[in-house]
Amino acid sequence: MAQVSDAVKKCVAILQHASSDTEKFAALFMVTKLVKAKDCNTTAKKLIFEAIGFKFLKKLLLTSDVPVDCPPSIYKSVALSILTCFCNEPELATHPEMLANIPVFLDIVQQADASDYDDNLIIVGEAYGCLKSIASFEPGQKALFDVGAITKMAEIYSQQSFQTDEALNILLVLVNKFGANSWDKNNLKNFHALVNKIALDFETDNDERKFELCSILNGLLYNSHRKEIMESYGIELWPFSIYKGLFDVLTSKIGKKQRDPALCLASTMMDVLGVDWIFGDEEKGKQFFLLLIQLGAIEVRMQLDGKGLQQVYTQANLMTACYIILEISINYISTDQLDLDQKEKQNLYTGLKGAFSAVMSFLTKISNDKNKDKIPGKEKLFVCGTIRVLAAWLAQETSAMRTQVYQLLPFILGLANESFYACKARRLAEKAGTPMEVDDPISKFDVLRIMLPALCHLTVEDEARKIMLKINEDKALYDCFEYHWSIVHYKRPPVPRSERLKVLANPKIELSPEILEDMKDSRAAMISTCNIFMNITVLEAKYIEDSDLFNELMKFIFENLPELKDIPENLPLHGNLAVLGLLLMKQQNKKIKKNDFSICRYIKATIRFLWDAYVADESSDTGIVVAMSYKEYWMEIMELWFLGMQTMSAILSFVPWISEFAIESGWAEGIIDTLKKVKIGALPPNVKSAYEDFLCRLVDANGDVIPVLKKADALKVCRNHRLMELGKKLFGD
Repeated sequence: MAQVSDAVKKCVAILQHASSDTEKFAALFMVTKLVKAKDCNTTAKKLIFEAIGFKFLKKLLLTSDVPVDCPPSIYKSVALSILTCFCNEPELATHPEMLANIPVFLDIVQQADASDYDDNLIIVGEAYGCLKSIASFEPGQKALFDVGAITKMAEIYSQQSFQTDEALNILLVLVNKFGANSWDKNNLKNFHALVNKIALDFETDNDERKFELCSILNGLLYNSHRKEIMESYGIELWPFSIYKGLFDVLTSKIGKKQRDPALCLASTMMDVLGVDWIFGDEEKGKQFFLLLIQLGAIEVRMQLDGKGLQQVYTQANLMTACYIILEISINYISTDQLDLDQKEKQNLYTGLKGAFSAVMSFLTKISNDKNKDKIPGKEKLFVCGTIRVLAAWLAQETSAMRTQVYQLLPFILGLANESFYACKARRLAEKAGTPMEVDDPISKFDVLRIMLPALCHLTVEDEARKIMLKINEDKALYDCFEYHWSIVHYKRPPVPRSERLKVLANPKIELSPEILEDMKDSRAAMISTCNIFMNITVLEAKYIEDSDLFNELMKFIFENLPELKDIPENLPLHGNLAVLGLLLMKQQNKKIKKNDFSICRYIKATIRFLWDAYVADESSDTGIVVAMSYKEYWMEIMELWFLGMQTMSAILSFVPWISEFAIESGWAEGIIDTLKKVKIGALPPNVKSAYEDFLCRLVDANGDVIPVLKKADALKVCRNHRLMELGKKLFGD
């Protein structure tokens, strides 16, 4: 135990033996001198604190009964002066009695503008000092959070005039600790009021404080409820104030110290509000958007050029901000909503190509390092972020720097797979309610999921596809496919037998927005994975014939497609699974068994997708239209439908017994019935070709369909639409 001076021992004795509050109060003046002395260590302060007793200090803080001729706040002042000294010690700042009285300190600072404190603003300053010290330690942060200090600090900054920067500093410490949970997502009034005030200052200030506010706004928006803000921000002033402030900063001559926080804030704004936030300025929005891309691209080149991972990682926050700007911008440009002239297009492409050339050189350097398998967790997460932004570029740019891309592919996919399996493990652990033993940073986001659109393009390229198959990437993709199916095909937790009657009696509980969002993302992931598998299936026919993995994939589709819920959102996925199943069936026809019940159910589900696409509509100009349920998604699935019809026709040659389903289901005569209602000369050539080819192959595969088609009046259809090939097969020359 540390030495305690005689003076401290004497003071403790006096406090302990004080027979009244008056005696104890008198001794406090001795305490104030002692605790400020250099030789008063932590042990001494703890002894004094316990000798005084917090109960007595609290009495001083709360009492308004003071002697005549004394200032009304004298007791508060003495108590706070002592507490301020004690709060410098972690053990005392987090003492349960100190934490229990946080509301007293908050009450004082909330009344800072009240007339009671006009004569003694020191009290308010000391109360802030206590709160600031308490907020420096984790137990103190939790205690402040639990009593609603964030809301109170936000109100103080938004509404008061005295020492509000102190309130803001404490608030920022807590927000950085508790993230989006700092705010009530169902009531963002305090958040908007706070950000409106800071943003207005940011817009109008023209001194160094402007750049401090930049970082403050970035911290608040980064730790916000993004979805809820996106839904409500349109009526708030702060998005435009921040835009105006950033426009002024980034179009001025500034140095790195000013530019870096501005780029970080711009990236967070794009991440939270999307690109539409910029184009709210119809006059100069495009100019600012292109400027942000150029600044982000230049920064990426400067920071990555010729440097190693450790050196680059020192600027990780800035680099991540630039990556976000580039990724969101590339995704927006790909929607073709931006009207660019030729010079703007050339400048944009040159800037982006330079940035991604530096990205690939940086990743190549890491991939060639002998210690690439020993990268620390947080640095590895940064490398994953670098791969993520590259994936956005590769999803759109399909020709530049291919040699470098192919060289990098094994390294990139290795890390992407690692992050996928880590994310999957984290999700399964959270679902089971068993936290991960080790918090793996790489499980923060799934790089493989983000790479899927780029891999759709890469699997069309011979060299890239060869590399992917050589490193068994198809296995990781299959695991990814199964994982996302488990999310799309969401199953509610099992209900205990004793609760089942109660559940049946109550209305069905709607799925949460979070679950629905996950399902939407996983649908998109499965569709991308289907496209990758289709490319491999078509372009690597020999490989597919003998692949056990693709045979397993085919069986998975046979078993699960019929289980896919029949809701509009699932239609594109239904089509992709159906057509991928047909392509695999064609290549692996030797492994198809007629008595496999799962094939029967799959074929019926596939016929339903192909059959329902076009319907007869005699009120239309043509008599045939895309079905209403398909219209919303038709641009997504139109080519899929034609590929499905073509592949179904081809399968009939390899697996003739499939024809029985087309006859028994009524599809064959259904096609004739639909075509009968189409006006002569109005049948689109590609639709005509798809139907005629299918019916001809059906006749070749199974003669039993001929009387069915004739009875349905196929002769009239053949004459009206000049289906010459089908006419010959049904009626001869």
